[in-house]
Amino acid sequence: MTDSNVSERLITSRVVEAAIWGIPGVNSQAMLEAFTTAVGGGPNQLLFWPRPSDWTNQSLTPNTDALYLMPFYDTSETGPLVLEIPPADDGSIVGSVMDLWQTPLDEVGPAGRDAGQGGKYLLTPPGYKDTIPEGYLLLPSETFQGYALLRSIPASNSAADLDAAVAYMKRVRLYPLATDADGPSADAPFVDGTGVIFDSTIPYDLRFFQSLDRIVQKEPWIDRDRRMIDLLASIGIRKGQPFAPNREHAERLLAGLADAREWLDQQYESFSPFFPGTHWFLPGDPDLMRSWAVSWGDPDHYPADARGVIYYWGFSSLKHAGTGGHQLYTFTTRDNNGDPLHGADSHTLAVPPNVPAAQYWSVTAYDRATHALIREVPVASRSSLESGLAAADDGTVTIYFAPTAPDGFEGNWIPTRPDKDFELIFRFYGVEKAVGDGTWALPDVQTAGARS
Repeated sequence: MTDSNVSERLITSRVVEAAIWGIPGVNSQAMLEAFTTAVGGGPNQLLFWPRPSDWTNQSLTPNTDALYLMPFYDTSETGPLVLEIPPADDGSIVGSVMDLWQTPLDEVGPAGRDAGQGGKYLLTPPGYKDTIPEGYLLLPSETFQGYALLRSIPASNSAADLDAAVAYMKRVRLYPLATDADGPSADAPFVDGTGVIFDSTIPYDLRFFQSLDRIVQKEPWIDRDRRMIDLLASIGIRKGQPFAPNREHAERLLAGLADAREWLDQQYESFSPFFPGTHWFLPGDPDLMRSWAVSWGDPDHYPADARGVIYYWGFSSLKHAGTGGHQLYTFTTRDNNGDPLHGADSHTLAVPPNVPAAQYWSVTAYDRATHALIREVPVASRSSLESGLAAADDGTVTIYFAPTAPDGFEGNWIPTRPDKDFELIFRFYGVEKAVGDGTWALPDVQTAGARS
C-alpha cells in the first residue's frame, strides 16, 4: 500500500530545493521591487545614495562607508544597453555587473576589464546574434534583467570629498545602444534613495514564490537549470500558467520555505574559523568562486547550495574574486564563549594595532534575523576613516556594542537593540598578506555585561 503522505513529503522536499536554488533570483527581484515601490524608480534607471547608508537601507549587509550606485537593467524591450564607466581620473568606480541570478558578467573600473581607462560595456539580451559594433566591451547576459553594484570611492569622509565622489558617480551612464548617438538626452535617470526605507530583505512568506513565478514567466530557461522546469511545475510554478495556490498548498509551500531557511541558517553558522581559535568566519565556497569565474561553464560543478547560502545573507558577486578592490570580509555571530551576540548585553571588540588594510578597515553590526542594518539605530559602523576613533597607547582600538554608550568612548560605540541578536562584519580594504599568514589575527568579541 502506498503511504498517503509520500506525495506531501515529496512536494515539501521540492519546495526546499526550489527555495535554495531560487534565492539569488528572489534576492535580485526584492531589490528591484524596493527600488520600484519604495523609491519610485524602475528598470533601466540608476539608484544611488549620495551619502553612506544608514539603517533605512535595508538591503542585505550593506557597507555603510561606501557610496552605492545600482543601475538596474532590463533589455527585454530596449535591446542591448550601454553601461558607460568614466575613466579613473577625478575619482574611481569599483564593482561588478550581474545577471538576474547574480552571476557576475565582469568587474568594471580599475579592477575591471577597462582597467581604469573607462569604457562602454554592452549588455546584450539572451540569444543576441547581431554584430557587435567596435569600441564596446561585450557583456552577454543569459537573462533580460540584472543589475550592477558600483561604489564610488571618496578620498575621505569629509563633505567635500563625498560631494566629489557623488559628482564622479554621476558620470556613469546607462542608455540603449540604439540611442548612443543621441548623447545625454538618452541617458537613464538617477534616482536618490536617501531617507527612504529600502527594504530588500528576503521575504520568507508567499511573496517568495510569487517572485520566483514572475522570474519564470519573464525569463528564458538557462540550460543548466532545465531540470528545475518540472520541479517548479510540481509546486505550482509553470511558464504560461498563473500561480494560484489554494490554502492547503500555500501552507505546504510556507512549511518547506521555513525548512529551507533553517537549513541555510545552519550552513551559515557552520563555516570553519578564519582566525584560529575564534568565531570569525568567511561564508564562502571555493567551488562557487570558480563557477562564477567561468560563468558556470564547468560541466562538473554546479554549487547551487553554496550559492543559496551566499544570497541568504548578502548580494553581489565578483567574476575575478580577489581583484575587485582586494577586500576581505570576516563574519561573526558569537562571542568568546560561543554565545549568540545579544543586543541587551555589553560587548567589546579589541582591534589590534597595525590592521593589515592599506585603505581602511571597518566593523558593522547587522540584525541577525534579517542580515540588514539594525533598524532605528543612529550608528551602524565604525571605521579607521573616522578621525574621532579613540585608541590605546599601543594602537589597539576597542569598539563597544551595547544599548547605551560607554562614558568617554561614545565615538567608539555601535548601538544595539535589547530585543535583537546581532552579527558583525569586519571589512579589510586593501587587504594585506598578514591577514592570512597568521601574523595578525582578530580576537573574539568579549561579553562584558549581563543581560537585563
